[in-house]
Amino acid sequence: MRDSPTFIEKKGLAYYFGPAFVASVAYIDPGNFATNIEGGARFGYSLLWVLLWSNVMAVLVQSLSARLGIATGRSLPQNCRTHFSRHWTILLWIAAEISAVATDLAEFLGAALGFYLVFHVPMFPAALLTGICVFGILAVEQLGFRRLEYVIMFFVAIIGGCYAVEVWFVKPHWGALLSGVIVPRVDSDSIYVAVSMLGATVMPHVVYLHSALVQHRHNEDAEHRRQHQRFELFDVLAAMNSAWLVNSAMVVMAAAVFFGRKEAVVTIEAAHSTLGPLLGGWAALLFGIALLASGLSSSTVGTMAGQVILDGFLNIRMSIFLRRLLTMIPALAVIGFGFDPLRIIVMSQVCLSFTLPFALVPLILLTRRRDVMGVDASPTWLHGSAWLSVTVILALNALLLYQTFGGKF
Repeated sequence: MRDSPTFIEKKGLAYYFGPAFVASVAYIDPGNFATNIEGGARFGYSLLWVLLWSNVMAVLVQSLSARLGIATGRSLPQNCRTHFSRHWTILLWIAAEISAVATDLAEFLGAALGFYLVFHVPMFPAALLTGICVFGILAVEQLGFRRLEYVIMFFVAIIGGCYAVEVWFVKPHWGALLSGVIVPRVDSDSIYVAVSMLGATVMPHVVYLHSALVQHRHNEDAEHRRQHQRFELFDVLAAMNSAWLVNSAMVVMAAAVFFGRKEAVVTIEAAHSTLGPLLGGWAALLFGIALLASGLSSSTVGTMAGQVILDGFLNIRMSIFLRRLLTMIPALAVIGFGFDPLRIIVMSQVCLSFTLPFALVPLILLTRRRDVMGVDASPTWLHGSAWLSVTVILALNALLLYQTFGGKF
């Protein structure tokens, strides 16, 4: 239930914090763990600059999504249904559902892997336990959406806290770290990992979701919308920069502990098993807890995104618990048939590369149109920056796909 205008006007900046933090979970999901660990373990601090520029583009894309939701009072999928033809809407819905299912599969498997690493629960029971936990988190929304936002923000804090402790104890080389952030460096060996870190930055499902998350504070009053736009920008900056710091901490930890070792450490399981002997059991435990918190929170957000996509594009309401139950089936099948969860996670990221344009291009087109956005339509500089960022993201995703399927350059 939306708050009344009078109630909203009494609230300050803190009231508007939350939607971007929910969206930011996608930027620190289990897929990021594998990529960041490989980047740090193989190339030290030299690819930290990639995360900085990834973050700049993430801020731009997520702020546009929020801008659309605040200006129109509708989500991106709802706006697509209203302003595009039925054929285009169906096509966009299919792409969005593929991205939601692929993302949810990876995040669900990541959470199950977290239970396996922390509590030594076999993968199939761990997957069932993941489902129960996600049902519990989703049930919090029945007590109010703000409480669900707090729960997700708590998980983000856990992930950040775990990596803050890890970085504190590994004692990184701060000079090399700063150089890695500021000075772009890449060569023929590191280009693939750099492209993976940058090209898979923006997740399609949270582009759809963020425009819906701001609706819980939406108000038709023009002054309130302007205030909402300003405060949501602060929310986006705080959330995306927090995700950037967490991702950077992953790379820093991997660089400080694994870089230069004879044995390659480029997977989540290898990193967990290696941390214990090198730094002590607490380091491996913190790593596992961070992965578990990432998997549970991102799986919850993925389910929410799926509901927004179905409702927005097709105007079909489905219980979020039923959707969670249905989307558990592919993950349980993957584990039950003995497939490698890490390989499935990587394959899901490739799938997302195909579906990303179907989220970003409509977003840019709609936020530029005055008949959709009114006075909140994107100015020329913002519109141009958005196209530039999206072109870079899509080009890098194309390059990543090219290499994934055996291409050389």
